[in-house]
Amino acid sequence: MAQCSPVSQGQDLFAEKKALRARIRAWRAQLDAGAVARAADAVAGHGLAFLHPKGAAVVSGFAPLPDEFRLWPLLRRLAAEGHRLVLPVMQGKRKPLLFRAWAPGDAMDRAVWGIAEPRADKPELEPDILIVPLLAFDRRGRRLGYGGGFYDRTLAALRARKAIAAVGVGYDEQLIDAVPHLDYDERLDWVLTPSGPLRCVD
Repeated sequence: MAQCSPVSQGQDLFAEKKALRARIRAWRAQLDAGAVARAADAVAGHGLAFLHPKGAAVVSGFAPLPDEFRLWPLLRRLAAEGHRLVLPVMQGKRKPLLFRAWAPGDAMDRAVWGIAEPRADKPELEPDILIVPLLAFDRRGRRLGYGGGFYDRTLAALRARKAIAAVGVGYDEQLIDAVPHLDYDERLDWVLTPSGPLRCVD
């Protein structure tokens, strides 16, 4: 039997990821407003106590796009608990994210793809906990993102400097048997869904 070349294997993986992204985005787009709100409130109800953070941790959230998981209730809870919140800021293609301080009610700027980001006068902080968006995940912590590689580069850079916890947030239905991945794709430590936190194990 002929062996697949590395190029063809990469092309197959790219096609598999693309098809999976399209399928999950279509599923997520058909959720009604009530289901979206209930899921967001359930995740906020769990909070991040399962991580046993020491003191006021620096927690990175994300400003969700209209079809992404509604994270604001969880972020409001974390702010009320005294955690210092940051949101990611894109520096350009193939570069890791940086993080600027944010609090509920802060005015924000609009960046590429309409993503809201803290304004440039906000201080930069390195997070201890990263809440990571996703399209799919598996029990080993593999995550399907949007294909830009921003979080993979960011997690690799942060993990080289300090101990951090990466927590994916999404719906229970986004769990699949195995996420297609490459060796340099960074894993999640936990995934938080409406039914509760899932510890990712190899």
